[in-house]
Amino acid sequence: MAKPEIVSAREWQRARDELLLAEKELTRAQDALAARRRRLPMVGFGNGYTFASPDGPRTLLDLFEGRPQLVVYQFMDNGPDHYCPGCTGFTDNVPPTALPGLAARGISWATVSNMPLAQIEEYRARKGWTLPFVSSHGTSFAEDCGAGGGFMLSVFLRDGEEVYRTYNTTSRGVDRLVFNNVVSDLAPYGRQEDWEDSPAGWPQHPTYG
Repeated sequence: MAKPEIVSAREWQRARDELLLAEKELTRAQDALAARRRRLPMVGFGNGYTFASPDGPRTLLDLFEGRPQLVVYQFMDNGPDHYCPGCTGFTDNVPPTALPGLAARGISWATVSNMPLAQIEEYRARKGWTLPFVSSHGTSFAEDCGAGGGFMLSVFLRDGEEVYRTYNTTSRGVDRLVFNNVVSDLAPYGRQEDWEDSPAGWPQHPTYG
């Protein structure tokens, strides 16, 4: 297996210092982008959805659990007994402390899927997940969000009983939130996925392979 070049301590420090300058530049760019994101306008979003949950029917407003903000991860529905490996990997990597930490900031979390509730609950039990899941099966929620049959992260804000959408992202916009991916990005071989720009000989595999 290919490995990084071996250099002297002085050469390594020089290369690390050069990379640090680029990292700091990226951090400042990310901070500026986050500030711009916080200034996005919002759009009214209906509350006329009935989600199935283990505790009975719930509305979109119910998913806020009394908090002002709501983050929804839309887990792909690939049909009976077929589960998206990307969505599975994402859910596997949400730390147990994540939801209490979000709640302390006034943010609730819900994972929503067009899968029927019985299918969701069987898979959730098999995986040992404690994240709250609800089923949007039979509703237009996924289509109205623009997720269709894919996955998406959507952010909502409520003003009393009025619900507004403030942000959404998909593809690598969601992917970058996965804890193991963030850590892997710092390792010599990265995520080892075939989309990465890595040196020749670096181990790589298909993203969902």
